[in-house]
Amino acid sequence: MRVVIAEDDPLLREGLALLLRAESLDVVGTASDPAGFLDAVEMHKPDVAIVDVRMPPTHTDEGIVAAVKARRSQPGLAVLVLSAYVEQAFATDLLAEGSARLGYLLKERVGRVQEFLTALHRVADGGTAIDPEVVAQLFARTRPDSRLDRLSPRERDVLALMAEGLGNTAVAERLVVTEGAVHKHIRSIFAKLELAPTDRTDRRVAAVLHYLDDAQRRA
Repeated sequence: MRVVIAEDDPLLREGLALLLRAESLDVVGTASDPAGFLDAVEMHKPDVAIVDVRMPPTHTDEGIVAAVKARRSQPGLAVLVLSAYVEQAFATDLLAEGSARLGYLLKERVGRVQEFLTALHRVADGGTAIDPEVVAQLFARTRPDSRLDRLSPRERDVLALMAEGLGNTAVAERLVVTEGAVHKHIRSIFAKLELAPTDRTDRRVAAVLHYLDDAQRRA
């Protein structure tokens, strides 16, 4: 796996590079600003990019903007976004470009090495990995008249774990229920969110994007 790291904090940037190299991953480039990151992506054609949300010069959403540009210039690039806070812009800007090969972790999660590495491999393999705390906060910001209010507490638990990128087996293990029960809850979620099956839409992804987008619009 070829990795580019974009992080303006030199200690975190070098720490991430050392960690990944210790795991036999190929860190082909690092950058401290958006321009350097985009140059590194263009030069090295990485499999995955790890990007800080807030970067110079204004430390607002430069990382998100650069990640969107990188994904457009290199289709299929996996991106794992790191942030100190829950950034609503992630939902509307980066996920709007498509959810495959995307992850969003709070920086505190990096210290939990195995969780961080699992998320990195998941997005590199084409999946989605969203921090549980991000999921919880976005749920909390939805208004009562949201379609999400139709979901039962257990269905909300299932959808939250889906948003983390877990498959049905992992969801069942986390909730200590059968896979059959998980399938039943997911079918109910699709029905309550009015997500009909089509050839062009992944309903699991659509369900997650629905509440992320809803949280952004109603925050």
